[in-house]
Amino acid sequence: MPHVLQNVVFPADRDPDLLPLYVDPETWSLIGHEPVRVSNRAQLGNILDRRSARIVAGRRVSFGTYFNAFPASYWQHWTAVRDVTLTVRTAGPATILVYRSNGDGVRQRLETREVEGNTTSTFDLVLDRYNDGGFIWFDIVADEKTAVFEGAQWSTPQEPVRTGKASIGITTFNKPDYCVETLQSLAESPDVLEVVDRIFLVDQGTQRVEAQDGFGGVAEALGETLQVITQPNLGGSGGFSRAMSETLARPESDFVQLLDDDVRVEPESIRRSVVFGRYATTPTIVGAHMFDLLDRPKLHAWAEVVDEAPFMWRALYQEKLPHDFSVANLRQSPLLHMRLDADYNGWWMCLIPVSIIREIGLALPAFIKWDDAEYCLRARDAGYPTVSMPGVALWHVSWVGKDDTIDWQAYFHARNRIVAGLLHSHAPRGGTLPRHSRRVDLKHLMMMQYYPVALRHQALRDILSGPRHMPANIATAMPAAREIAKQFPETVVHRDSGVPMRSRRGRVVFAHRRANDLDNPTGLRLRWFTASTLVSHWFHSPRPENVTHPEVEFGKGDAYWWRLPVYDSALVSAADGSGKNIYTRDRGKFRRMVLDSIRLHRRLRREWPRLSREYRSALGDLTSLPSWQRIFEGNS
Repeated sequence: MPHVLQNVVFPADRDPDLLPLYVDPETWSLIGHEPVRVSNRAQLGNILDRRSARIVAGRRVSFGTYFNAFPASYWQHWTAVRDVTLTVRTAGPATILVYRSNGDGVRQRLETREVEGNTTSTFDLVLDRYNDGGFIWFDIVADEKTAVFEGAQWSTPQEPVRTGKASIGITTFNKPDYCVETLQSLAESPDVLEVVDRIFLVDQGTQRVEAQDGFGGVAEALGETLQVITQPNLGGSGGFSRAMSETLARPESDFVQLLDDDVRVEPESIRRSVVFGRYATTPTIVGAHMFDLLDRPKLHAWAEVVDEAPFMWRALYQEKLPHDFSVANLRQSPLLHMRLDADYNGWWMCLIPVSIIREIGLALPAFIKWDDAEYCLRARDAGYPTVSMPGVALWHVSWVGKDDTIDWQAYFHARNRIVAGLLHSHAPRGGTLPRHSRRVDLKHLMMMQYYPVALRHQALRDILSGPRHMPANIATAMPAAREIAKQFPETVVHRDSGVPMRSRRGRVVFAHRRANDLDNPTGLRLRWFTASTLVSHWFHSPRPENVTHPEVEFGKGDAYWWRLPVYDSALVSAADGSGKNIYTRDRGKFRRMVLDSIRLHRRLRREWPRLSREYRSALGDLTSLPSWQRIFEGNS
């Protein structure tokens, strides 16, 4: 009995922007070999359902797309599967062409077959040439008459290493509409529910999912598969740890599939991740790529890594992101054909084997930020890899239009990065992490952003107090950080009241918007700029007229750290465009915070070896099930 590894699917909703992810929008006429562009909307009319489509006479359709090409290199590298069968069902006269690519994206044809009538075509494929990368896919060409594509699967006769199901853990805070939509999508996908044991919806908000319109119907459809758990807001780490703990009690679950709340899922991706996890030779964390929910053809996150010296996260080939599939499809993008090996995957969607949880524990009590990266690094140190899997993805609200490094989340950015470094960095005394952290402080201070620096310094004080502060303040650190904002006027977003806000000297406009486009200081010029700015802000008070009224105005895209410091005050657009913030130089705050930054980071570097030993020694207890149960009970 063959085991289906991957189904060919079409978009669940009829959104023209989604089509390039499922079927190639470029089709070719057979008459005169002239290229013909067919609109996405016109092609949507040829999609019959989630598994079938009409192939118009004389047209060619390629399934060499993000969701429908088979990621052969990942299956060869991470599993023992070597024999794969492609099964294609068609009705009518057509030609099926099967292709492969290598790690450079070079295309090669494997087989061509002409078919007529109702036909089931099988192609036996061997995964033995995909070490560095490569996909396998197929095209269908309709001849003089219209043909119908009736479905396709990629399967193997080989048995999986594991056979258990997955429990899904959704953590939510006041996103009830998104959650109901996700549950509805799952309820309408019976083949996905076949690999699902339980759906744990961990509701940490005040706007309950159970009160949302449509919940009753979807809850009835899912029956006992759905379990809603309510608890106080313990952040992503608290919600996902609750899902992990509940999954540990389910003997039928070999995996927990973590899902964020503000997402739209491709249900087939959930099935694919579970199947891949079953076949992985070693227990493996299977992560999903992330597309932009508000610009759906754009891929924003794939394989992510943590650089050792600064201990900072990034995506591989980050300069190539986001990748817009409406501009360049999979076959036109050689980089996407490489096998990209990740250090970690975001917990917007991430499958974790229960066996790993039993061995290394639950999430770090971090609330938010770095809990996903730390967990995957912990798993890596125990011998368990993370795979960021092509064809497994969802749509999530991206960080475009956000800047959470200057709001209450600055505390968690700073604290959790350093804690993760204390736990996993191999560089002596944290390498360049303490120095980089101090530079972040200086950039904020030069930009007149005193609030995030206050939070970053509180984070350092908490780190220096030892690891026990993390479970102690998991429920209080966020409200405390938000309370501190009241002391800093720059945190107020002045929204449009019908009377435009203007600066004294008008808006400063730059011809070059990106940070690497000419005017950012580097080398000796950077050192001189930093030194002269620090001296200026230390000795000179702002002019009174610039304190009472903003001196200049910047668009958010122009407000870089080397531009704002030359002014006494500035009106800067909020990242999401909803209003404006007023940044004003405060010499007293600047002096005090510069000295605090120097003292705290000097102490961090001096005490790094001791702190690292303390945090590493406490890690097992901090992430243990009994520790988390105490947190759940103490905050019930």
